[in-house]
Amino acid sequence: MTVVTDLAPATETEVAAILSECHARRRPVRILGGGTRVENRTLGEPLSLSRLSGVVTYSPGEMTLIARPGTPLPQILAMLAAENQTLAFEPPDMRAILGRSGTPTLGGMVAANAGGPRRILAGACRDHLLGVRFVDGQGRILKNGGRVMKNVTGLDLSKLLAGSHGTLGVLTEVALKTLPLSPARTTLAFPGVDDTTALRIFTAALSTPYDVSGAAHVGGTAYLRIEGLDGQRAYRRDRLLALLAEYRPEVVDDAPWDAIRDVTHFVGGGPLWRILCRPTDAPGLCAGLRAMGGDCSLDWGGGLIWYRGPGHPRALAPHATLIRRADAVGPAFPPLPGAVARIQDGLRRSFDPAGILNPGLMASDATGA
Repeated sequence: MTVVTDLAPATETEVAAILSECHARRRPVRILGGGTRVENRTLGEPLSLSRLSGVVTYSPGEMTLIARPGTPLPQILAMLAAENQTLAFEPPDMRAILGRSGTPTLGGMVAANAGGPRRILAGACRDHLLGVRFVDGQGRILKNGGRVMKNVTGLDLSKLLAGSHGTLGVLTEVALKTLPLSPARTTLAFPGVDDTTALRIFTAALSTPYDVSGAAHVGGTAYLRIEGLDGQRAYRRDRLLALLAEYRPEVVDDAPWDAIRDVTHFVGGGPLWRILCRPTDAPGLCAGLRAMGGDCSLDWGGGLIWYRGPGHPRALAPHATLIRRADAVGPAFPPLPGAVARIQDGLRRSFDPAGILNPGLMASDATGA
């Protein structure tokens, strides 16, 4: 057997050769993209995808993009913007809050299922995936969706890979749908409101047909974003201003949305948690979290809480993920409920029976769940 020593593959075939040998030798690897994430694990040799880069094809007329995982995300977004298109789920740039200087990549975005404030309207990254090619933990090249062969397993592998953080396989090619850039945006601000009032505003606005594309609460101000052609946007703005008049809305500049997307209001030290919840639970959870001595913000109409501060939020919110921490050891993700954990572990055994892909990242790796 040829011993593979280069863990910086430039082709899908090289990825397969590396993982086949690592599987045979039970040699764990940790998958690296653009170096924008804090390492939360110590196991495994680095497997860099920086050389597996480049756009395979981009068809603006068909609104489809196919590219390799190491392709820098800023390069992708600039190329799309030149054609008046974008990735509608608004992927965030986490470098500022993590204190990192790397470059976000397409593969990292998909692996994290990243999405910003527009998720409430456009969905998550996985909702825009047309297909993927990847290599599993046994060195098998697999493909699903898009322009590749029909998936006869009944599983939508693209959806499984999105958000799996590299624990099911190493992406080698990603196909995504693109969408036109919004021609204009308007933001309504509601200063001086608490979490409960912000949720009332979100509930009222998101119950309308006015395509609200952002609903966040930061620093005591609630924000709503509306988009569209000038006539559409003006109509939606006026209707929302009338509907929410009791909360004294103001029309403001659109600038806060980049900061909300990238959570730059929590730049600096201290643990930072990302908490998923039912929007109706958000005010109560935020009250409990603030009682622990930290601060919160809301996004996704209350479905996403960012918490910076001391304590252990999982006592209140089981779906809490530690994004930034003082040390770099141990899993960042919460333990899953028993039934879900069994499904996750079954999938990982199917695609990576030797457990060589990003070991120690998930909570089940540490707890044995």
